[in-house]
Amino acid sequence: MTMPATRIALLLEDGYEDSEAIVPYYRLQEPGWKVDLVAPEAGQTYRGKNGTTLKSTHAARGVRAADYDAVVVPGGHAPDRMRRFPEMVALVREANAQGKTIAAICHAAQLLIEADIVRGRTLTCFSSVKTDVKNAGGTFVDREVVVDSNLVTSRVPADLPAFMSELVKVIGARVGAPA
Repeated sequence: MTMPATRIALLLEDGYEDSEAIVPYYRLQEPGWKVDLVAPEAGQTYRGKNGTTLKSTHAARGVRAADYDAVVVPGGHAPDRMRRFPEMVALVREANAQGKTIAAICHAAQLLIEADIVRGRTLTCFSSVKTDVKNAGGTFVDREVVVDSNLVTSRVPADLPAFMSELVKVIGARVGAPA
């Protein structure tokens, strides 16, 4: 019997922090996992803060949390834009309700706050978002990576090695695949 392929939704919007999208995109494919680039519109090119581009494969309105094992949200200016799209907020909220792994780095906590999934949770994020986390009922800690049940968070691009190492372990443990 063949196990279904592990699928991960990497969320996109203009202004993403380049490394926080590019590194997870490629690193999460290494174990053989499928990474879909989910954005407000399918087939559109989205530009990072530093000029890299990624073309979305799926529109948020056309996917369901049940189709994915994990959702990854890069930081930068993109999370502020993402939270303006109810379909993107709903995807994160539904993934959390289903116990799917949700990974957020840097400013990505803004989307988690909008999805109302930080209350009672411990997480980290970029320093300018920590008051928002606290106001949303979460507990902020200043560490390079924090795992709270299905939530994996990190602060800044320099934390990517620890973030990705922990994220691959968490997804691998949840899907039963070797990391």
